[in-house]
Amino acid sequence: MEDFTYKNTKYRSAVVVNGMSMAGPRAHFRGMGLSNEELRKPFIGIINTHNEMHPGHVHLDKLAEQVKAGVSEAGGVPFEINTISICDGFTQGHAGMCSVLPSREVITDSIEVYVNAHMLDGLVLLGGCDKIVPAMLMAMLRINIPAILVTGGPMMPAVYQSKSYATYELKEMAGKLLKGEISKEEYEEMEGIMSPGPGSCAMMGTANSMSIAAEAMGLTLPGCAGAHAVAGKKKRIARQSGVRIVSLVEENICPRDIVTQEMLELSARVCVSVGGSTNITLHYPAIAKEGRLHMTMNELGEISKTTPYLAKIKPSGVHTMLDFDEAGGVGAVLKALSGMADLDLMTVNGKTHRQNADRLTSWNQEVIRTVEHAYAPEGSIAVLHGNLAPKGCVVKQSAVVAQMRKHTGPARCFECEEDAVKAIYEGAVKDGDVIVIRNEGPKGGPGMREMLTATAALVGMGYSETVALITDGRFSGATRGPCIGHISPETSQRGPIAALQDGDRISIDIDGGSLSVELSEDEIERRLKKLPEFQYKITEGYLYRYAREVSSADEGAVLK
Repeated sequence: MEDFTYKNTKYRSAVVVNGMSMAGPRAHFRGMGLSNEELRKPFIGIINTHNEMHPGHVHLDKLAEQVKAGVSEAGGVPFEINTISICDGFTQGHAGMCSVLPSREVITDSIEVYVNAHMLDGLVLLGGCDKIVPAMLMAMLRINIPAILVTGGPMMPAVYQSKSYATYELKEMAGKLLKGEISKEEYEEMEGIMSPGPGSCAMMGTANSMSIAAEAMGLTLPGCAGAHAVAGKKKRIARQSGVRIVSLVEENICPRDIVTQEMLELSARVCVSVGGSTNITLHYPAIAKEGRLHMTMNELGEISKTTPYLAKIKPSGVHTMLDFDEAGGVGAVLKALSGMADLDLMTVNGKTHRQNADRLTSWNQEVIRTVEHAYAPEGSIAVLHGNLAPKGCVVKQSAVVAQMRKHTGPARCFECEEDAVKAIYEGAVKDGDVIVIRNEGPKGGPGMREMLTATAALVGMGYSETVALITDGRFSGATRGPCIGHISPETSQRGPIAALQDGDRISIDIDGGSLSVELSEDEIERRLKKLPEFQYKITEGYLYRYAREVSSADEGAVLK
């Protein structure tokens, strides 16, 4: 081996191993215990977001062991690499939420930087929650080397007095406590059981919506999205993913080979058919951009219009993610949609969606309905336009009661979420009101905070069927009721929402696709011109850089 050639040059990692000048890296590898034989094998990065302060990721160290075992079994060399993962649950209702959506870009960039610096040959990515899964999908498509995603899996549902609950319902119980409908002791007892173990929150929130999206994009093994965090099935999928990545490297099958425009649209259709979160309108455009494809908020709205609503999972219904998994999961949804979508698209396991779905042994059509017996003719989200949202806004229509799909009421304006929450709990909101929360957009927030504390307060105080809420911020996937977010342009960019005053008559028409205020364009412009110049709330650090460079919500809040 006089020329010091250890590795076939078809592997990216050959540049780190081959040649006399690479003696230093080879010495490092040998110092870490690698043999000459291992230097010849493909190097597989295990990108792990394991985190001891995150219930959705606290178990990923164990899944990583399974992945590494699979990689070694298949003839690769695994290297575990970590990056950050923020838990939305810890950041609700305070300034910490400003950092959550911006973390998506940090995760994506960190993966790109490491993988391209160390010239890894393939990747298995482990993540499970709201911004982490989309960040990993973005990274996979940006870097475009052989890669497979293992999502961490949902948390088991909580059981209290023989009834299943998800974590978000605890926030709603705060209103019941204040109204005297439950005792302090009952509330504390529920606190102790609402998060029963590891995994993403047990509902069709953003985490599980995006895990379903990833499987429907063909970038996970079949059944991965529904396999719960504590299930043996999840461990098997992790190990099988480690085995499969070595074959993907040998065959040079990359994410962009799988995620075509057609596959992206199929994935979106699956997502809205099961009650997917409004946050998908931020993540799909960002993912599409990295894959050199297109998917706008308006395009998602059009897909939802032509997609039947097949599964009512909490918070939109009574079924849990465990019910969804046991009913057949993504495979059953694909079978249900087979008449209106092309399933003959190749996935990461080398088989088509149709081949994978045909292997299902059961499909519970009470939980995942057929198209003919759909809950509704449209999917979970509706995109609205009007003089309050010239560039659009979004609502999770699957969680809105019939009588609030069309509503007109007086504006109650608040300059931040905290002020609105205080007013709700103090009983200062009246039936028929339209709460306006502004200065919470991508630039103005900064970081476009979730308004879960406000929406949960509305439910807990009994306003979910009588009061609407509109904001340039965003919502948790746990949100239910007539809550409209992502209003674009946002307040900081002098969108019409900035012109609103208490008492202005706001009209919401979900079926008609509109959000408007009973003001003339001249009056809106007159009010906007009187507003002071926008000032960034944060003027240093990452959030300042983010606020300066981030696009509007209708474009996915991506960095320019």
